[in-house]
Amino acid sequence: MTSSLTYTDALTLAARGHALKAVDARLLLQHVTGANAAQIVAHPGRQLGPVERLRYESLVTRRAGGEPVAYLVGHREFYSRSFSVGPAVLIPRPETEGLIDAALARLPVEGVPEIVDLGTGSGCIGISLALEHPNARVLAVDASIDALELARANARALDCRNIDFVIGDWLAGIDAHRLAMIVANPPYIADGDWHLDQGDLRFEPKQALSPGGDGLAALRTIIAQAPAALADNGWLIMEHGFDQAPAVRALMTSQGFIDLFTERDLAGHERTTGGRLAAR
Repeated sequence: MTSSLTYTDALTLAARGHALKAVDARLLLQHVTGANAAQIVAHPGRQLGPVERLRYESLVTRRAGGEPVAYLVGHREFYSRSFSVGPAVLIPRPETEGLIDAALARLPVEGVPEIVDLGTGSGCIGISLALEHPNARVLAVDASIDALELARANARALDCRNIDFVIGDWLAGIDAHRLAMIVANPPYIADGDWHLDQGDLRFEPKQALSPGGDGLAALRTIIAQAPAALADNGWLIMEHGFDQAPAVRALMTSQGFIDLFTERDLAGHERTTGGRLAAR
C-alpha cells in the first residue's frame, strides 16, 4: 500500500481487500471526508488526510466484520429525511415507509387527530407522521430510555414540534377512547428464526426484533389493548412479518376491527395490515 490514499485507492481497498459492496464503501468514504457522491466521482485522485485515512480504514474493517453502515455513519434516510440511529434502536428500512403511506391515506384531513406510535425506536414513524400531518398530535411510546433519548434528538433536529415522547409498555395506561390512530412496528420475528443471525440484524437490539415464541406476542398485545384507546372508527395499522398477515387479520377481526387491509412491501411481501374499529 502506498503512503497516500486517494479516493480511488480507498474504494479499491474496500472492494478488493475487504469485499465490501461499492455502495457501502462510498457511504463510508463520504462520511469520513465530508464529500458527496458527485465529488468522489469528480475527484478520484484527491487524497485522504492521515486522520481521515485511519478513520476510513477502521470503518471499513468494522463493516467487513458485519457492523451495519447506518450504525457506523450514525444516520439513515427514511421518508426523505435523515434520522440519527445507534445500537439502541432498529435501523429504519424502506418497507416501513409503506406504514407511513397507509396511515396518511386514512388520517382525517380536518381537525387535530391524535396518534400513538408504539415502539417508536428512532422516532422515524411518529416524527414522519407528525411532519407530514402538521395538524396531528403524536405520542411516541417506547420501553427503552435510550431509544426515547435518540428519538427526542431526532425530533429536535427535524424541528418536529407536534410530537411528545413517553416511556411505556405498549398501550398500558392509554385507554381514553380518543385516538384517531395507532401505528406500530413491533418486534415480530419468531424465536430461532435464521434471519436473526444474518446481516445487520446480528447487531440490532434483540428486544426490538423478536418477542420470542411464534413472533406474534407483541402484535397480540397491541391488538387486544387497542379498542380501549381508539375512538370509534379509529385505525390500527401495524407492520408485521411476511407470513403473519392472515394471523394479524384474524386477531383484528376478533377485536371488532373492520375494513381490514393488507399492503405489500417493495419485495412483494404482505407487510402492513390495518383496520378500523367499528363504532360501539
